Amino acid sequence: MSNNDQFTFQRAKVENIKDVLAMIQELADFEKMSNGPQLTEEDLIRDAGLSGEQECCEVYVLVDNATKLAIGYSICYKAYSTWQGRYFFVEDIYVRPEHRKRGAGRRIFLEVSARAVELKCPRLEFNVLEWNPARKFYESLGAVDLTAKEGWHYYRVEEQQLSQLANDLASSKS
Repeated sequence: MSNNDQFTFQRAKVENIKDVLAMIQELADFEKMSNGPQLTEEDLIRDAGLSGEQECCEVYVLVDNATKLAIGYSICYKAYSTWQGRYFFVEDIYVRPEHRKRGAGRRIFLEVSARAVELKCPRLEFNVLEWNPARKFYESLGAVDLTAKEGWHYYRVEEQQLSQLANDLASSKS
């Protein structure tokens, strides 16, 4: 059975969101960040544009055609580079452990890559934890580690500091 016959890759529907949230938690557990996910079903439904609000991410599921169960997911969004313009960012790709080694991860990666091409994006970007063995998988598909190649470091401003910065701005305007 070919990869295309085994799986269906599709935009998530409202009825898939509970499974996607469960897989987000599984991924967080694997990444040793079990307390990380704070999304609710309502958040993800809203952000994926499934409630009629403006979409800010694209949520996909990979369904096993034999069982009709969602066995993997990907969340992606459009981003922008001042060097090249639009690009596609992959927040997550995940396949449940019992379904790995069947081509499911490769199928998801190929599908989101094709979506980037469809959007006329010159690049696809994502982050992988340093210790994650999936790094080799992504590199085998042509991904380049920008930290090693160009020395880029990924930064984040957390909620409390973000609020402080906004307060600093408000104080400076008074």
